[in-house]
Amino acid sequence: MREAGGNPADARRAIPHGARESRWTAPDGHPIRRLDMASPEGGARGSLLFLSGRGDGYEKYLEALGHWHRQGWRVTAIDWRGQAGSGRLGADEVTGHIEDFTQWTGDLAAFWCDWSRGHPGPRVLVGHSMGGHLALRAVAEGLVDPAAVVLTAPMLGIGRLPPALLHAAARLMVRMGDPRRPAWKWSEKPGEPPAARAHLLTHDPNRYEDELWWRRERPELVMGPGSWGWVERAYASMRGLFARGVLEGVRVPVLVVATSNDKLVSWPAIVSAVRRLPAGEIAEFGAESHHEILREADPVRLRAFAAIDDFLARTIAR
Repeated sequence: MREAGGNPADARRAIPHGARESRWTAPDGHPIRRLDMASPEGGARGSLLFLSGRGDGYEKYLEALGHWHRQGWRVTAIDWRGQAGSGRLGADEVTGHIEDFTQWTGDLAAFWCDWSRGHPGPRVLVGHSMGGHLALRAVAEGLVDPAAVVLTAPMLGIGRLPPALLHAAARLMVRMGDPRRPAWKWSEKPGEPPAARAHLLTHDPNRYEDELWWRRERPELVMGPGSWGWVERAYASMRGLFARGVLEGVRVPVLVVATSNDKLVSWPAIVSAVRRLPAGEIAEFGAESHHEILREADPVRLRAFAAIDDFLARTIAR
């Protein structure tokens, strides 16, 4: 089964007709880029807010946003502060940095409050990778109140060693130099992603090329490694989410779409989190999928959307 409508590659490389790109201003004055798709014909079944991963812009997920829009959702996506079209916080234009993840959860809480006033419920929160981590943390801390949550390949763990050990190593690296310096190598060619990156993200070379096309069209989207400050704060935030009683307090239905083949985030951490969520479910993939499940080859991608659509139909009344 293939989704209807036009040339898929063309649709992935154009802002949809009727969609509006604009800026939302955070309480401290920082401009945050947003994309709002036109209200679905015949009325919306609810509102959906999408949160992308570390280093991403919403352009990568236009195909996914279009799917949900065709399903009848009123769709919005935002960039995270300090990446894509929402400025930079590091010492250069390509290293992703943040002083603390509470800056991001604070932005999400404030945006959710403003967005909810003009976007009728039921409201759904969807987050990928780092966006999935921040979405779950915001729900756990009572900062947002969605009717349902969907997390794709959420960043709930990084690496195979114990989180406390990895966090201690990251704290040491922060103390040894500028926390804004990059934590890993990006490429031998400045400004170019490493060749192996594609094999961590998707089996679909055309969808991977879409991201590179957008980066050429919009150079402000280019981002490389995270900073050591980002790494240390990521471990702190993930460990906080796994503290006793935190996940158990999330009562909203949560669907996690993830792959045991993921080389960027921890599959065991994802499984552990789902088991602790009172209303948690998992749609599992294996070797057929890399990290960006919603940008995978069609057999994987369409199966993932079918699982998400079924979950929303079961948990949210029309």
